[in-house]
Amino acid sequence: MTATLLPLQSSAIQLQETIEYPAAGVLNKVLVKDSNCQYSLFCLAAETEISEHTSARNATVNVIEGKGILTLEGKDIVLEPGVFVFMPARAPHALKAESNLAFILTLSEGN
Repeated sequence: MTATLLPLQSSAIQLQETIEYPAAGVLNKVLVKDSNCQYSLFCLAAETEISEHTSARNATVNVIEGKGILTLEGKDIVLEPGVFVFMPARAPHALKAESNLAFILTLSEGN
């Protein structure tokens, strides 16, 4: 079982207080998870790259702070605060954090 920061009931968290960047790579904190969705806070150190991959689930990215480039189905999307991205299941994607980058990744059941 994955440890989560919030219980499966009405609850809230201050995201800015939860963000912490690793010296290198990725830190993933699961906020809430149920049988249909998982909401995770991803914190990537500057210059971190995640190679191209796919997911069996639909995903959204909601950028909180920092800057990066998401390559989604061959197209580059600038990630910066306020950007929201929908990625359908099985869409190839890769990521590079240009600076420390924090975002909420939501995984939901795919088609």
